[in-house]
Amino acid sequence: MRGIGGCITLIVVGAILTFASDWHMDGVNLDVVGVIMMVAGLLGLGVYSSVLRRRRTAALPVVDETRDRT
Repeated sequence: MRGIGGCITLIVVGAILTFASDWHMDGVNLDVVGVIMMVAGLLGLGVYSSVLRRRRTAALPVVDETRDRT
């Protein structure tokens, strides 16, 4: 998954597994799986927004106004 949409999808699916499902599987705790998915989605959002912020600031042109224009 890539981008903000993938991270939000992880958060939503994790929240559904944790709070809205009443399934029971032997050997798998779906509440824990949901929490792990939500945390992974939040971490992904943080990393993605950090990378996106760096790209936006790095894309600005550098203007050198200290040059002598004589």
